[in-house]
Amino acid sequence: MMERNLVNVLLLGGGFMLIFTSFQTLGNIEQTIIDSIKKDLPSFTGDGYTSLAIIYAALSLSNWVTPSILSAIGPRLAMAIGAITYCLFMASFFVPHVVLLYGCSVVLGAGAALIWTGQGMYLSQCSTGDTISRNSGIFWAMLQMSMFFGNLLVFFTFQGKTHIDETTRSIVFAVLIAVAIVGLVLLTCLRRPSANVGDQPVELNTDVRPRQAFLNAIRLFQTPRMILLSITFVYTGLSLSFFSGVYGSSIGFTNAIGTSAKQYVGLNGVFIGVGEVLGGVAFGLLGTRTTTRWGRDPIVIAGGVLHMVAYFLIYLNLPNGAPFGNTDAMSYIQPPSAIIAMGCSFLLGLGDACFNTQCYSMLGGVFKSQPAEAFSIFKFTQSVAAAASFVYSSYCGLHVQLVILVVLGILGTITFCVVEFAVKRERPTLERDYEK
Repeated sequence: MMERNLVNVLLLGGGFMLIFTSFQTLGNIEQTIIDSIKKDLPSFTGDGYTSLAIIYAALSLSNWVTPSILSAIGPRLAMAIGAITYCLFMASFFVPHVVLLYGCSVVLGAGAALIWTGQGMYLSQCSTGDTISRNSGIFWAMLQMSMFFGNLLVFFTFQGKTHIDETTRSIVFAVLIAVAIVGLVLLTCLRRPSANVGDQPVELNTDVRPRQAFLNAIRLFQTPRMILLSITFVYTGLSLSFFSGVYGSSIGFTNAIGTSAKQYVGLNGVFIGVGEVLGGVAFGLLGTRTTTRWGRDPIVIAGGVLHMVAYFLIYLNLPNGAPFGNTDAMSYIQPPSAIIAMGCSFLLGLGDACFNTQCYSMLGGVFKSQPAEAFSIFKFTQSVAAAASFVYSSYCGLHVQLVILVVLGILGTITFCVVEFAVKRERPTLERDYEK
């Protein structure tokens, strides 16, 4: 039965890897692509940051109803429906129109709530207290392999281009949609999780009525432990929006990097992926050992330190106006270094893996009796922060954005550690009660 659950985790990771090979690549280049579309089609007035903000705003609002939907249709069907919305959003780029772009952004936000809450619930059902860290690490490593393939495609197709022409855009969109469809097929192959053996018995709320599921989510959100964790979740949302949308575009818009600046948008995603996968593999293979011996807090602290180093180097390496469009401005490091930029991409990815694998481990282990509610709250707070970040990214320079990230990063690290210390104190008591 444990082997069956492991196969389920691998299928889950494979499906998400392919779907987000498409979406994360598109999110990374969306502002750059739209900038080129506007030059070919002046009547098009869409904005990449606005589209991403709408996606995350819709995602945050939809998260309050997803526990009710999951209680009615289950996580597997929810994930399949969510995957379809990703395919529809990417297809909308073949017909550039503001209403279509923003309308599909809303639909995708609702679908993203389904796919992510369903994923959290399903992963929790496939795991025990002993395997949740391992399974979280495996899933995260497979998911973040998505950063390689799509961004390598971008790196080679954008080679030597300062303007992304319609033919190049169409090739990229067609490949990304095809890959996402294969990921959707993998998710339809997921099997019902087998009963977990050898773990403390936990009753999952699989038969909760939709209205009760919504009320449970509200109550859980009001608990002191979840309030503290929400600050960490907010930070993960801010950092996600920064490295998935703002940072890559800032590199591409910095003319002083050279004629290959647009290429580095894709290579940036590859280096983020290297860091994400390395972190996921490390915490997947060593997750059970490190969590049992030292807890989750050392890994989160390490992630916070890695991000602080990256933000400082980005502050020195890129000009303040880089997020807004092509700029000839210089930074403190003259000229801006592509090597430092790619090194920061790696640090951002590795630090993000530290935070997210431990958040998944915390939610899947500590809140195992309410997985849909816990993961919906996680995605709600994360998405609100990401949406807010994409809104202020259109107005705030790079330096202000970095200050916000530093402050929330420190607070988020502290609050996660506070909760983890409380969990450590409770663990011996729970083990004694279980032995009795």
